[in-house]
Amino acid sequence: MIRIEQLEKSYRLQGQTKLILQIPYWSVAEGERIALLGPSGSGKSTLLHLIGGVLPVDRGELQVCGSKVSGMNEAERDAFRAANIGYIFQDFHLIPALTARQNVEMVLGGPADRRSRMQQLKEWFSRVGLAEQMDHLPSQLSRGQQQRVAIVRALINRPPLILADEPTGSLDWETGGLVMKLLLDLCEQEGLTLLAVTHDLYHARLFPKTVPISDMNRLLQSADGLAVAAGRGER
Repeated sequence: MIRIEQLEKSYRLQGQTKLILQIPYWSVAEGERIALLGPSGSGKSTLLHLIGGVLPVDRGELQVCGSKVSGMNEAERDAFRAANIGYIFQDFHLIPALTARQNVEMVLGGPADRRSRMQQLKEWFSRVGLAEQMDHLPSQLSRGQQQRVAIVRALINRPPLILADEPTGSLDWETGGLVMKLLLDLCEQEGLTLLAVTHDLYHARLFPKTVPISDMNRLLQSADGLAVAAGRGER
């Protein structure tokens, strides 16, 4: 599903190039559900954005879903992401003027038949406990409900890979746990691979597998590298 070899990513800051990721090798098997752990500035989100094709790879090879993402230009990465990846963000990114249903419907593929599409939408909103809130605007929903809408939007087309960047970061502890468990259950039911960035150890323990980014990022395996990464803030 994901294969990384000799990957490097740098940022240009204050006229200097700063290396934030240096990963000799890492792989994720199809169907795995992994929590990626690490402190702020350790490169967790940067790695997620590389895998999702949001950012280009500087050096090395990155293969995702059988495609060499590291060899793609920006337009190719955008097309690849749209076809293969469901993205869930900390801040939901729902369009305020659209209802919950419309926010999901705008990305919905599949049959053009209106009746079939509506049935599919109803089924997914029921699965996340929002059958009665489909026609509510985001402002009429709690933050936990908004994230459930974002989960439906990411999963409804059943992309093979789901990337979640601190999906419970803006929720209270109890709501965050419920949302994370819902996301895990849906990915298991659909057979989707899930890679989630989190700094919350409690939420990470819900996952079948946790991976500290320090296990793969060579920069964090020395005191100097950790100081460099931590000094730049979360990416």
